[in-house]
Amino acid sequence: MERVRTWLEERPRNTYGDVLLGVETLADNTLIGLVTLHDAEPETGIAQLDVYLGEKASWGRGYATDAVRTICRYGFEDMRLHKITLTVVTENHSARRVYEKAGFVEEGRLRQVFRRDGRWYDKFTMGLLADELR
Repeated sequence: MERVRTWLEERPRNTYGDVLLGVETLADNTLIGLVTLHDAEPETGIAQLDVYLGEKASWGRGYATDAVRTICRYGFEDMRLHKITLTVVTENHSARRVYEKAGFVEEGRLRQVFRRDGRWYDKFTMGLLADELR
């Protein structure tokens, strides 16, 4: 995570099209991950969401759900987005639950677009409209 912290400090400032936030614990401000809205365009009002929690000790404690809701609220209220989309590997059940808790719905399936350890996996595409955020 120290490399990530250094990268964040050296990274260009956020823009409308690319917003990146660190995810920290409230207790001690430890950086445990990143959340980003990218490829946002004012003309379409749509952005892509990515979430990365690198510290396994922080998994299953609500941090991802809180980070997703927070950045989506920012996207809808401050960026005036209409929709936020994402893709998630079909076997990543915990991430999918996080997205569903925030209100994301499955919109489609991309077949064999992700490869890990010599195996191909499908991804779900999911979307969230401004009035669907929970």
